[in-house]
Amino acid sequence: MSKDPVQAAKDVRLAASKVIANLEKVILGKRNQLNLVLIAYLAEGHILLEDVPGVAKTMIARALARSISASFKRIQCTPDLMPGDITGVNVFNQKSVEFEFRPGPIFCQTFLADEINRATPRAQAALLEAMAERKVSVDGQTYSLKPPFLVIATQNPVDQEGTFPLPEAQLDRFLIKLGLGYPSPEEEIKLLGRLQKLHPIDEIVPVISAQDWIACQEAVKEIHVDPKIRKYIVEIVNGTREHEDVALGGSPRASLALMKTAQAVAAMEGRPFVTPDDVKKMVLPVLGHRIILRPESRMRKVSVAALVKDVVSEVKVPILEETRGKDHFAN
Repeated sequence: MSKDPVQAAKDVRLAASKVIANLEKVILGKRNQLNLVLIAYLAEGHILLEDVPGVAKTMIARALARSISASFKRIQCTPDLMPGDITGVNVFNQKSVEFEFRPGPIFCQTFLADEINRATPRAQAALLEAMAERKVSVDGQTYSLKPPFLVIATQNPVDQEGTFPLPEAQLDRFLIKLGLGYPSPEEEIKLLGRLQKLHPIDEIVPVISAQDWIACQEAVKEIHVDPKIRKYIVEIVNGTREHEDVALGGSPRASLALMKTAQAVAAMEGRPFVTPDDVKKMVLPVLGHRIILRPESRMRKVSVAALVKDVVSEVKVPILEETRGKDHFAN
């Protein structure tokens, strides 16, 4: 990855376009959602996919792992799932007369927690340290997870029987939340044709190495964020805390998430600096699942999407010098 900010941003855009093209061999007509997935991945965040069964949530995780040559493991969450089933356990070896650690499925680069809300809160909590610190602690011993580490969790919003809703602390660990939705009839017809003989996932090959993807993540951190942009982000997040319909607004972690995803948006567009529009694009995916409405507001059918739009409209958009990005990075 080039040390020049302009070239580094272009390299990120090229890498992201390769991965998107590869994912679209499997996922049809979901360019916007795939862009959000890559934005979160470039920002080193985790993703919560909430949608009905059969819309390719699992396929996204598998195809993404294959596209960057990353290891992939999946676990089906159930009420009897134990924390050790995720993190791993120490097992006594009778030959060596010592305890040996047997890593759980979390020890991979792309981890899929399918139907996470079917796991008990105790099992859900086993993911917290891994998601926040990229580490796992078992019996007082801490183990590091191999980068680039990504957790993709899915949940079904329709069937709530026998589920355990994710607590606010766990939701806050997910950088973004999104749904996929059904394909259009035309796209579904194409899908049937592709799946008639062979699943496209079997033909997915790596288009970038895991090490190169890590370099892209590092390049995103160097995307310039003007002080006015930082103030703009904080004012938006603070607006969610002060809104009359909100019981719990965005935390400082939400502000950080909004800044990181805006940097990723800029990098994917080949720009070495963040604009207010980059921030606006990510407000709902980043803040939507972090905002808790007051009960009376829910009864009045107030939606989080409408509330976020209202908050953003109340915050003055900063005016940046047009030449700031060009001149700053030309030297």
